[in-house]
Amino acid sequence: MAGSPRLSPLGVTLSAVVVLGMLYLLLTRGAHDTTRLVDLRQVLALSVEAAVLGGQQVRNVKESGDLKGRVKGHTKEGVDEPLTLGDIMSHRAMLGLFHNTFPYLKVISEEHDNSDLKLIPWSGQIPQDMLKQLPDALLVPARDITIWLDPLDATKEFTEDLVQYVTTMVCVAVKGHPLIGVIHKPFTHLTAWGFANHGLSANLKRRNVDPSKLSFIMSRSHSGIVKDLTQQVFGTNVSIVSAGGAGFKALSLIDVENDKSDKADVYIHTTLIKKWDICAGNAILEAIGENDHTDW
Repeated sequence: MAGSPRLSPLGVTLSAVVVLGMLYLLLTRGAHDTTRLVDLRQVLALSVEAAVLGGQQVRNVKESGDLKGRVKGHTKEGVDEPLTLGDIMSHRAMLGLFHNTFPYLKVISEEHDNSDLKLIPWSGQIPQDMLKQLPDALLVPARDITIWLDPLDATKEFTEDLVQYVTTMVCVAVKGHPLIGVIHKPFTHLTAWGFANHGLSANLKRRNVDPSKLSFIMSRSHSGIVKDLTQQVFGTNVSIVSAGGAGFKALSLIDVENDKSDKADVYIHTTLIKKWDICAGNAILEAIGENDHTDW
């Protein structure tokens, strides 16, 4: 019919692209909206749940007897860096929980296998012991938050059946500063958390230190070097403990209820170390009023 409007194929195509683009933005906006405000109390509660969930995976793998261990790399000093199924399964569970709950938060994990992430739902409930210390919302822009995950700290000791040193750790940094730390011991079911300037889990308290009888804790892998350095500075009349795992050593500086692990006054580490190893301990020590001399 003369004068009837005709649909242009190009116009139809462009319209469809625009509609699909708008739909995509609507559906994915939540996953990329870093301007929204996040309640750090929720992030703390989720961090505790993630550490415990990762610990369950670590225990399950250990109980299966099949660690599927291999060497993933080497430190600058040439020490093997082992990787096991425990690392991977814990990583998938912990990262999946964060991605499913806060998809817009930046999460950095020691491991990188993101296949088959366990997208586990979270109830959103904050435990009463946290609410008593943190009664008011603590809102921070999502863009300022970075989550650091260590799905299995002390992997070498894990492969050697020295499971007392094994921990799972979560740290929440705001503008690069560690504020929230969670350290969980999977094989003793012990969980400790600290929120700098805000609160601590009920099982933590500051240790009394006798300056005349200092004890030092250091890594099993290079204890000889650090022992010599410590004795040169502080003399030979000091107690020195060798241990595995940065999380274990951080908790050794604190009195932890129902924890029979070795205790120390000073934790010394002289070689390169990753942020996911020290971030949680840093936050807990700051929360309890101790100093962790780490340059962030």
